[in-house]
Amino acid sequence: MSERRSGCLVVVLIVALASVVAPAGAQVDQLRKLKKERGTVKPEEAPMATIPAGEFWMGVDGTIGLDDERPRHKVWLDAYFMDLYEVTTSRYAAFLAASGRAVPWLWDSVNLQLHGDRPVIGVDWEDAEAYCRWAGKRLPTEAEWEKAARGTDERRYPWGNATPTADFANHALGARFSYNQVLTPVGRYEKGRSPFGLYDLAGNVWEWVQDWYAAAYYEQSPERNPTGPDEGQFKVLRGGSWSDLPKYLLTYGRFKLPPTTRNSYTGFRCAKSEGSQ
Repeated sequence: MSERRSGCLVVVLIVALASVVAPAGAQVDQLRKLKKERGTVKPEEAPMATIPAGEFWMGVDGTIGLDDERPRHKVWLDAYFMDLYEVTTSRYAAFLAASGRAVPWLWDSVNLQLHGDRPVIGVDWEDAEAYCRWAGKRLPTEAEWEKAARGTDERRYPWGNATPTADFANHALGARFSYNQVLTPVGRYEKGRSPFGLYDLAGNVWEWVQDWYAAAYYEQSPERNPTGPDEGQFKVLRGGSWSDLPKYLLTYGRFKLPPTTRNSYTGFRCAKSEGSQ
């Protein structure tokens, strides 16, 4: 079931409150008013996939990848859960109403009736981490993200080894941003699902993960449940975006940005450890 059908409670509430389409900022104000009248706005439970415990090969060998994608190394991960979909603008609007956090970059161009099922953009790393905590979750580690996208057969893309096309992922659309023209509703690409059934792990938006970035981290990464360096200048992102060419959609591809970055290419999804409340 797509996010359009399973995650639109917030949009329904907004439509009930307003007979005309209002800017996203006004819509969030309406949600905040609803919160005061009816109690706390709680996160609607987003569907998640179960990623079973076990080993997988992370990174690549030889000259296949970039220096920071080597060496290929075996990693054990405990079982965990990961959102089937990237966090949408409608879900993020509920978080804004509940938390009072500053709105993302370009939020004024959001129309929740039209864009509620598209991934939120314009969020920095702390925004993403704060949303996941509010939802009772956390950002996935880099290793968790790669296993969820790659599975255990070392595939190049979430769907396999076939070169990306418009049937598999939202990508290669240039650099001009528009919610209407470049972002697609989450869950649209059935052929692009990962081995565990997750959508949009290639394209649509880059996704923040938990880890700090270090170019040589793979050379010293723990064999079990790696969480990245203790500190750094950049945070890791994975998956490529609506703007990127196929070479940036690889399951093992790494990207980095300062954690304070907000742009039209970057969003996120959440994870949760097995057994956590």
